[in-house]
Amino acid sequence: MGLLSITLLFCFNLIYYLIMNKNIINTAKSMIDPNIPLVSNLSNLATILYDEFKGTSWFGFYLVLKEKDVLYLGPYKGPLACTRIKFGKGVCGDSALSKESILVPNVLEYKSYIACSSLARSEVVVPIIKNGETVGVIDLDSDDFDNYTKDDTETLEEISKLLSELF
Repeated sequence: MGLLSITLLFCFNLIYYLIMNKNIINTAKSMIDPNIPLVSNLSNLATILYDEFKGTSWFGFYLVLKEKDVLYLGPYKGPLACTRIKFGKGVCGDSALSKESILVPNVLEYKSYIACSSLARSEVVVPIIKNGETVGVIDLDSDDFDNYTKDDTETLEEISKLLSELF
């Protein structure tokens, strides 16, 4: 494969990612209805977005409910999940505490990984921030190593901003 072919393939893949991620954001915007309860919005989004991110085996939300330093399982699509995660524990807890997105290509190498599924191999977690405080996180798992990209993370960050308005 020559340099021109590689360049064209790279450009095609970049354009494809940009179009797909824009479509995902538009899908999320069309699904969010501020006139219905938060749980209803999150339930529909979990179902729709699960299918939008290729290779995803679990898509869901963890929410801050009773205690300000604990995430509780919210709406999701996938196998059974951990129901309570303290801030600073695992990928979700680390993201909630740092208020930063975390992209993990190989969860087996993550220092404080919590294995809700023994099949998960990669993960991306994006915090949902309202008035400077973490109110929840968006969590995606895949059974494949290195499944998620920086573009996926940025798309989820846009969705997080949209969702923060509902809290």
